[in-house]
Amino acid sequence: MRGAAMQRVLGAGAALLGAVAVALALYHYRTEFVANRSDGRPVATPAAPQDSGSTSSDAFQFSFLDQPRPLPEISFLDGEDHALSLADFRGRPILLNIWATWCVPCRQEIPALDRLQAAIDKSQLLVLPLSIDRKGVPVVKQFYDELGLKALGLFVDQSGRASSKLNAVGLPTTLLIDRDGHEIGRKAGPAEWDSAEMITVIRQHLGIPSSEQKASQ
Repeated sequence: MRGAAMQRVLGAGAALLGAVAVALALYHYRTEFVANRSDGRPVATPAAPQDSGSTSSDAFQFSFLDQPRPLPEISFLDGEDHALSLADFRGRPILLNIWATWCVPCRQEIPALDRLQAAIDKSQLLVLPLSIDRKGVPVVKQFYDELGLKALGLFVDQSGRASSKLNAVGLPTTLLIDRDGHEIGRKAGPAEWDSAEMITVIRQHLGIPSSEQKASQ
């Protein structure tokens, strides 16, 4: 009886510790990200837990539209403080990623976006990571330097208006934009942007030929 009682006590203790760990994780999420709701900006979208037995893919979590949708005009700065808008890139497809340096899922996926841009020429696809950091270009430059990002351009909307205009309710939010400046799909949350599957999906929906297709032409 004593052994059984001891096992019950140990089991209850383990359950209590597990509950405390979950509570601490939720508290950290609320204090780290949800506080940003007060200024009207989107909150960070935590990564969904991965099921080792699942066959689902980030590439198929894109929500594609039946018809391309016109986008509102948004303005932002590049790394040299030059004023730009989406219209300045009309004529080539864009993967617009709305993010911030304080967003943990964003920080984790940015290297994959850098590798995606390195894999596809900017004339075929521009990966446009649009930071909404209130501290502006300097803090984003520092983050790029820390991670050694080379392929990505640097773009900042210090006002945060772009995320509101584009109805980005969480970070990161990514829009796939065609050559005419129309949205054809979007994805909420982070992704493995440089995976072969994701690159294939992006190429197919934007009509970008692969290197193999080019060689056969």
